[in-house]
Amino acid sequence: MSDLFPNIKTVVVRIVTDKPVRKTPYQVKGVIMRKYPSERVIPMLDGSYRDKFLYPRVQVKILNEDIYIIGVKEGVDPVLSLVDNLTELDFGNITFSIKDFDIKNDEQQFIFSEQILRYSFVTPWVALNKVTSGKYKSLSNKKKIIYLNQLLGQNLIFLANEVGASIENGIYAKVTIHNLVPKHVDDNKWKAFQGEFKSNIILPNYIGLGNGITRGFGSIYKEINTGKKIDKEKLSDQDKDLFFTIEDLKSKNKHFKSRFKTNKNHKNKKWKKQKRSKNIHNSQNKRSYSKHNNHSNKTKEIFSNNTDGNFIQEDKFSDNIDDQRFNTEKHHKKQHKF
Repeated sequence: MSDLFPNIKTVVVRIVTDKPVRKTPYQVKGVIMRKYPSERVIPMLDGSYRDKFLYPRVQVKILNEDIYIIGVKEGVDPVLSLVDNLTELDFGNITFSIKDFDIKNDEQQFIFSEQILRYSFVTPWVALNKVTSGKYKSLSNKKKIIYLNQLLGQNLIFLANEVGASIENGIYAKVTIHNLVPKHVDDNKWKAFQGEFKSNIILPNYIGLGNGITRGFGSIYKEINTGKKIDKEKLSDQDKDLFFTIEDLKSKNKHFKSRFKTNKNHKNKKWKKQKRSKNIHNSQNKRSYSKHNNHSNKTKEIFSNNTDGNFIQEDKFSDNIDDQRFNTEKHHKKQHKF
């Protein structure tokens, strides 16, 4: 592959255990770090590389009571090395024996497709943080969709840019949300949506987008190809606005900032007027170790509102700390500022 279109590899490992896994991704990572401290994957799980890799190269998910470990680019070989040595997961009160592994290796990921591809969020997409929630709340329903498309475009451009993919041609991002009223997911004032999106970039299954990636949020799954080719000449002006580049995002951010500033000033003037009058003060290749390969038949379910499995209260604080390593204010500024 050329420098313009590098061959980016990914791996998805489904761990087949002797019983259903009802744990959080953080708990699984904790067991791996304690039992296999010398593995190459550990620095990619404990936050040691958070400054080197803004997008997590190794991600752990709990989907349909199965453990999935995803390796992206530099994370591929460390994940495969772990698989070679992984025999059990001992949580203290319960031990899971590992029966098999379903392993899917893919190449040429994060490149552009001539067709529009459809992806579903199999876990809630945490699109809104404390800052963007305020902006979203003040918009009309029509402008909320526009804003969510912009946020999705930011997520995709950040991801592609972080793994070294070419984004010169622009990334198409069109999201469909089941309900425009977001759901709170934790104490970080994050808000999440369920739905799907269309794009022109090839993405591996189960990687995360948005906030809370290290906690399993924003996981995606590629649906059946629509077969519809992209012809920019025939696209409507509205669809052309769904192609995002770094420069476009800069100008769109300015547009939204200026509009919110105007609205805010308008409200302040109105408030001051009331205050005077009333005197008021005051978020490809597939390799399987399984005797019975059920990977392709696994049902894709969206997480319940209770998130993923047995959420143990004692781990909540530690889980937040782990996630903050990839969700600090500094991280978000880097994610949205190019």
